[in-house]
Amino acid sequence: MKNFTKIIFTASTLFFALQSCESQKIVVNREVETTNDGKMLLGHQTKDQLLKEPYSEWYVKEHDEYGLDQKTIAELKKEKLNSYNITLVMGTWCEDSHREVPRFFKILEAVGHPESKLTMIAVNRKKEAPNGEEGPLNIQRVPTIIVQKYGKEIGRIIESPSTGYLERDLLEILKKDNSSLKDLIK
Repeated sequence: MKNFTKIIFTASTLFFALQSCESQKIVVNREVETTNDGKMLLGHQTKDQLLKEPYSEWYVKEHDEYGLDQKTIAELKKEKLNSYNITLVMGTWCEDSHREVPRFFKILEAVGHPESKLTMIAVNRKKEAPNGEEGPLNIQRVPTIIVQKYGKEIGRIIESPSTGYLERDLLEILKKDNSSLKDLIK
């Protein structure tokens, strides 16, 4: 009888553990309808969502018209931007996001940055996502681009690039990281 009780207890524990895991699934590409802003993306997103109406109205034009600084793109490849994880926090209601996010994706495409190393989180006007994904990131303004290496933040671009070009700001972050890495090796 004790073995039967153990089996039932183990099976019950396993069942509830699996149920708990099920409820932890991440919802991707959530879209909501708002009174003031119309359709809005919230939470984890994929780039494909930006290619759909109404987001494509601003995304496609800005993406296609942005002229990349090819010299900086070549340097980003050399500095291995592809090896970094990047988190993008943006708002589909935000004009700065309308300008910078398409440009950012054009840069990632040019250097061949893998989609698996990018996390995109859409927030509302209070800079909040439905499941609090933005919480640990201390987001004050959007868009915010956070560059990470080995799980540690090495730099961020907030709202707009300080140099006027996202690719140049990204390169500055990578060069700063690589020079501090060289200092550690010395």
